[in-house]
Amino acid sequence: MPFAYGAEIKNITSIPDKDVTAVISGSVSYDYDMTLENCIRIALGNNPEILSAFEDILANDSRLKQIWSNFFPQFSWQTSWSHIKQLQLSDAFNYNLEYEYYILGQVTLQQMLYDFGVTQNQATIQRLGLESSKKTFASVVNDVIYKTKNAYYELLYSYEAEKVAQMNVDNYQTFYNQAKALFTVGLSPKIDVTIAEVNLSQAKMRLISAKNLINTSVANLNNVMGVPYIEKYNIKGELGYTPLNLSFSDAIQKAYDSRPELKRAEIEVEQALQNVKLQKKLYFPQLEFDGHYQEGGKHWTSNNGWQIGVYLNFPIINGAMIYNQVKEANHLYNKQLALAKKTQNDIYLEIQKSYLKLHEKENQLPVATLQVKQAKENYRISEARYKVGVSSPIEMREAQNTLAESELQYYKSLSEYNIAKSELERCIGINLSSGSNFLGINKNGKKY
Repeated sequence: MPFAYGAEIKNITSIPDKDVTAVISGSVSYDYDMTLENCIRIALGNNPEILSAFEDILANDSRLKQIWSNFFPQFSWQTSWSHIKQLQLSDAFNYNLEYEYYILGQVTLQQMLYDFGVTQNQATIQRLGLESSKKTFASVVNDVIYKTKNAYYELLYSYEAEKVAQMNVDNYQTFYNQAKALFTVGLSPKIDVTIAEVNLSQAKMRLISAKNLINTSVANLNNVMGVPYIEKYNIKGELGYTPLNLSFSDAIQKAYDSRPELKRAEIEVEQALQNVKLQKKLYFPQLEFDGHYQEGGKHWTSNNGWQIGVYLNFPIINGAMIYNQVKEANHLYNKQLALAKKTQNDIYLEIQKSYLKLHEKENQLPVATLQVKQAKENYRISEARYKVGVSSPIEMREAQNTLAESELQYYKSLSEYNIAKSELERCIGINLSSGSNFLGINKNGKKY
């Protein structure tokens, strides 16, 4: 359901292991400070994937209660009027046997007393299905948090890209003004002014693209949070660097303890095992109590009667069917064992890739920082040379472009590092962030 401007937004502040979910209400206004924590809180309360997974938990809970209802008594009431003509007897006795028959009321009570564990096995399978849906819910929450962090860091990067693009425009505007002034006094040729003008136009085009990147990034973040029609807000935070002291073996161990997909795979194996047991019991009889009371006859109240009994009902037994049903259940159990092993292997590979990627991005940060420092020094030298008429506009353009590209790469490296860390957190299944950020630009006051 889309949220219009000023609409109330429900925010799930925590996702505990139990069924209890804390919910708070609030509104997002133009002066709302949107930090990463606030983005995650809104996403947890409004992302439709989470809402769908939560409803699936409730549906599975209802299915479990439906199974246990087999032990509840069943009541029925019947009232009828019948006009009966016995054709065969009428022909045999040469007498028209035709009469009216009334039933004022027939009350029936049925109660299943014992089914040799069939219902219990069905309930166990469904209870495991309920636990599996909870792990699916946790997995969806894990993915949504990762997507929210990803979109948030990309938005912070887009602000930095706009800042670099604006700096580019300002510098090229200065170059253009200098070239024009030098041409006016006859110290530089017309081609210098033309080159500076072309450079300025290209910088303005890049600035337009940078501004559009912000709008696109905001739209993506809003969509991940599940509130595409949210009002404008202040985006706050740091695109910074926080080291992560975690060994690969520790990451694997934490994943084995926390990753919901692993827990769900274990549950599905147990479900398959319970299904094997269930198939072996489906040919067992059911012990039932059945009672009837009826009033009626030739007139509505002319007669009454009752009947009670305890019955042992055997199903129709097909030996070949039972044998192959049990065989099928065993094969499905072996299949789930294999799938659980595959899930374990896939998660191991995911953690391995994300762990290596994180350290790759971490190792790139010092290099990106050094590149910015070198590009700034190169730009300073080129600018000084240009002012005294030693360097050409082409040299200045190369120095300026190198500086802009190095700064963009620096911020891109910061963004990719934080996204890689979020990806590792998703693979492990827990939040690993701690401490405070540094080595970044504070975005306080940025508007969208």
